[in-house]
Amino acid sequence: MQNPLRIAFLLALTALQTLAQTLTAPILSRWEKAVTPENAWREYPRPQLVRERWQNLNGLWEYAIRPKTEGQPTAMDGPILVPFCVESALSKVGKPLLPSQRLWYRRTFSLPAAWQGQRVLLHFGAVDYECSLWVNGGLVGSHTGGSDPFSFDVTDFLYGGTNTLVLAVTDPTSEGDQPRGKQLLQPQGIWYTPVSGIWQTVWLEPVPAQHVTELRLTPELDSSRLRVQVVLARPTDNTTALRVTALDGTEAVGSVIFRSGREGLLPVPNPKRWSPDNPFLYTLRVEVVPVKDPFAGQTGPRPRYTAAERNAYSLAEVTGAPVETVTSYFAMRKISIGPGPVAGQPTLLLNDRALFQNGPLDQGWWPGGLLTPPSDEAMIFEIDFLKKAGFNMLRKHIKVEPARYYHHCDRLGMLVWQDMPSGFVTDQNLNRLDPAHANPIRSSRSVEQFELELRRMMNHLHNHPSIVTWVVHNEGWGQYDTPRMAAWVKGLDGSRLVNAASGWTDQNAGDFYDIHTYEPVPNVPAPKKDRVIVVGEFGGIGWPIPGHLWQPDKRNWGYQTYQSQEEVIKAYRTKYAKMVEMAKQNGVSAAVYTQTTDVEGEVNGLLTYDREVVKIPVETLREIHLPLFQR
Repeated sequence: MQNPLRIAFLLALTALQTLAQTLTAPILSRWEKAVTPENAWREYPRPQLVRERWQNLNGLWEYAIRPKTEGQPTAMDGPILVPFCVESALSKVGKPLLPSQRLWYRRTFSLPAAWQGQRVLLHFGAVDYECSLWVNGGLVGSHTGGSDPFSFDVTDFLYGGTNTLVLAVTDPTSEGDQPRGKQLLQPQGIWYTPVSGIWQTVWLEPVPAQHVTELRLTPELDSSRLRVQVVLARPTDNTTALRVTALDGTEAVGSVIFRSGREGLLPVPNPKRWSPDNPFLYTLRVEVVPVKDPFAGQTGPRPRYTAAERNAYSLAEVTGAPVETVTSYFAMRKISIGPGPVAGQPTLLLNDRALFQNGPLDQGWWPGGLLTPPSDEAMIFEIDFLKKAGFNMLRKHIKVEPARYYHHCDRLGMLVWQDMPSGFVTDQNLNRLDPAHANPIRSSRSVEQFELELRRMMNHLHNHPSIVTWVVHNEGWGQYDTPRMAAWVKGLDGSRLVNAASGWTDQNAGDFYDIHTYEPVPNVPAPKKDRVIVVGEFGGIGWPIPGHLWQPDKRNWGYQTYQSQEEVIKAYRTKYAKMVEMAKQNGVSAAVYTQTTDVEGEVNGLLTYDREVVKIPVETLREIHLPLFQR
């Protein structure tokens, strides 16, 4: 039997939606004010695997919201600006999508004549949450997961002229236990407006039948080489190889040929080390080339997965032009743990040197676009502001950004702790008082989906050198099987560190002991002989500034709230003075200040939600932070 209160709540929301007009956000950033259907996200969306030809599908589509029990509508409700979610002001819709409803998208497109004879891939940067795709009336496929990119080969569904794309989306938001981050049907406090439907770039790309589908790059600084894994669309024979070349500018500094289906080891002599102070990036060219079989005519078994096979293919004769060429980039850097300034307390190392990691909690919400940043320029502004303010790291909190965001962190030199977006229902939450071994019961389906999406996130972000830490759980929000999850994540990616549980319920797992402390003077984490100690959240100094508030008629909050810049700076100095003391006397390795910007009803940002007011001058922030890096 259904809960009558829940039914009443959903009916009330339905009534509100029926009456709703297109929303305008109470405030907008300057970049959001500049968004138009013609300029919405024009940049190439996948910097780590680039091809020359592509077609952007962002812009005005048609949309409709219907009960999910109904079929595809014949008439649509109006225009929607992709890639902004249906709830956002920038979408030009501004309506909620209820768990009982389905969101329909429709648009037409045509292909350039030059694409004839190629396979055509349709890419979605992210769709929240479950979707199915039809092209010209044919069901192409489905996808479940709100934060990861996915693609369909739509070649066999295409016509020679105009083609029609239809996408259907459902999203349970907080009625489900799927990974969703901070979305809540009734936003309040630290929980924000839901995001449903398309919220990252949609685009088309022509590719040859034998094309690169995945590229995995892992720097090995100690051996001056890059470990390269390339996945092709189809099985290959002994005459297909990969030629991979590293370039410093236009100068080739290393190259290797290896058989397809194998791992390549690309030498990078005298590597330039990537760091926040010197974020040097190498260009990478990957070519699928035909080669003469180096073992043709040989009697006896062929060497497979051996040094002999690797050496033979490295000398193989290339017999023709590349079948496929993509470009990427990489950096030579190493993140690890080792002895620090306090005896017996391990510390964070970058390229084998101790480096205090100072960053904000960065949630990435925007007043007009919600989870979708308004533009490349807007993202660059924030990262540049943080760098100038003396931060060398940010904790990307309970959100996965578009790939271009991490590209800018790579090239500007910003370390990233990447959170997995949490997902749970109320009864699956742990709190501070639960025993350290507590484990909420979750359905097999929800566990499988969480781990599937975690693995997808790690896979598609693997190549970004800026990402140095995976944060699996936050504050007991759906936290489960913590030791197993920490070991599993470490097994999937041994090139980075693992923060198993940021704050609250530590279960002696992973590389970090992480506390959250919002007291006026931060608490000190207990020493650990086998893990680094960090303050994964602190600060929360609130200052509501009239004219820049999301909810001007309601109470806006911070963990401590002040009404003047003088008071804010004084409180900030007090908190960071304690952090400097912790770094030098206790061996604390990192600090995460809450937070980069105000978010909806939260006013504890260094910037207002519209990014118009810098609450503490950049020069003052940098001066306060400087002692953290002085030994």
